[in-house]
Amino acid sequence: MGGPHIVAVQPEPAPGLTPLSRTLLIVAGAVAVALLVGYNVGKTRVPTLPPASSSVTVVRATPSVIIALRDLARLESAEAHMERVIDLRDKQSRLFGLVQAEDAVLLVASGTVVAGVDLSKLKQGDVVIDEASMSAKIRLPAPEILSARLDNERTFVHTRSTDMLAKRKESLETEARKEAERSLKEAAQDSGVIERARRNAESTVRSLVQALGYKDVSVEFR
Repeated sequence: MGGPHIVAVQPEPAPGLTPLSRTLLIVAGAVAVALLVGYNVGKTRVPTLPPASSSVTVVRATPSVIIALRDLARLESAEAHMERVIDLRDKQSRLFGLVQAEDAVLLVASGTVVAGVDLSKLKQGDVVIDEASMSAKIRLPAPEILSARLDNERTFVHTRSTDMLAKRKESLETEARKEAERSLKEAAQDSGVIERARRNAESTVRSLVQALGYKDVSVEFR
């Protein structure tokens, strides 16, 4: 029963062989049988199966196109790190208004809001210097939100759901990110980041001008 039986048959001694020769023949036969058994076992060994499924992310390089260049002269004087959950839903009417369906996304947003002064808005006459008295009067543009950026490493879609009769809106996540930036900017303004940027900008500009040798420095805002 089972697999084939291998029987080692000791060959009849050939005439004229010495005892040493007969011993070497027996050993050679045993080695050949062992190699044959090992080969058959190796052939029947179960191969390692590849994983049932796999996923590979491939990024295809595309050319970059510069559409605009702009010179910046910004004094960033305050920064706020904020988080917010954006629940955005696209409500849809189906079957002549009999069924209401929706496509929804829940976005966990984390970002940074930077406030300060845009020095490119300085006008002629905003800086008045009196060399005789070593005094300076500077009028800065009003502080504002300079940028609101999402942290892509910490911003992610928590849930995306589409009802059976709803049409999936591909731009919904993009709209959720835009809403996150807008709401983060609004929350930063409510937290007093503009006033903090005003104080820091005033202190920074005064220190820089005083470092140039002007003793009486006045800083105000439009």
